[in-house]
Amino acid sequence: MKAAVVSSFDTAPRCADFPDPVAGGRDEMVVSVVAAGLHPRVRSQANGSHYTSTGVLPLVPGIDGVGRDADGRLRYFVLPEDAAAGSMAERVVIDARRSVVLPPGTDPLTVAAAMNPAMSSWIALRQRIQFTAGSNVLVLGATGNAGRMAVQVARLLGAGEVIAAARDAGLLAGLAALGATSTLLLDPGSGDPGSAGAGAGAGAGASADAGADAVEGRLGPAAAGVDVVLDYLWGQPAATLLAGLIRARADGGRPLTWIEIGSVAGPVAPIPSAALRAARLQLVGSGQGSVPARAILAELPELAREISKGTFGIDVRAVPLDDVEQAWADAARSRQRIVITPAA
Repeated sequence: MKAAVVSSFDTAPRCADFPDPVAGGRDEMVVSVVAAGLHPRVRSQANGSHYTSTGVLPLVPGIDGVGRDADGRLRYFVLPEDAAAGSMAERVVIDARRSVVLPPGTDPLTVAAAMNPAMSSWIALRQRIQFTAGSNVLVLGATGNAGRMAVQVARLLGAGEVIAAARDAGLLAGLAALGATSTLLLDPGSGDPGSAGAGAGAGAGASADAGADAVEGRLGPAAAGVDVVLDYLWGQPAATLLAGLIRARADGGRPLTWIEIGSVAGPVAPIPSAALRAARLQLVGSGQGSVPARAILAELPELAREISKGTFGIDVRAVPLDDVEQAWADAARSRQRIVITPAA
């Protein structure tokens, strides 16, 4: 069969021949892959940088997808970490217990594109914390694919206010249509926060204190009322925003839960020690390892139903498996969620 094959962590996958998969376990089955999402997690898998990487080559990337089983039904599936081959292939072995049969008429491209980015915030709010309807949520890194989904997931799960924070004013402006009630512009040069529509952000040479002042002064009452932060950036933007949010809180005893999900802006955030003493702050992470696999699998059916009925907006671009190398080059700069469509 044909598959996207990674032969070196320094180069993009190429479409090449790969051995056909063979089902062996009681709950295993071979499905014909209809669509597989090219998620950031998949790109880190393919370049060997993800913390679950085994360093073994060659490999077929892809952690999930939509496939057609022997009965003609579409299934969304999630592959185990130790899967011999990923989903970017004409066929793949799946565990039926790690799959969801999709309703007739479901668009497989949308499901393949949306499940992974939506799952990050869905799992964070439903499994990592006790999220209460009416809580105010700030999404840090809200203009990325996962961040845009997080805005929508937060609203669906009953958030009161949803504040979208990111570095692109034009993209931020479009998030109101997805449920954002206000926005916070992060300065693209320094990572220090400013406010969309409220004047210039802190300059590249501004101190962390000045950045914190910008958050406190320009986000206004919304800053004091944030209950949960979904953080896809980490790094300096997270440290600066955290300091500002805490400084703006009139009631230091009001709980603030910070959920670290991604680290686009840097793997290390210099959190000031005073922030941990001056507020009732809880820092947690959400990702593979922090949530049991069985808990993640339990969330799949409801999330798949919401995506299947068109609850979320997501911009999808389908790319044939033959063009996977070009898709890899496009993924780093594309605002669309790329989905690989293996040949039948």
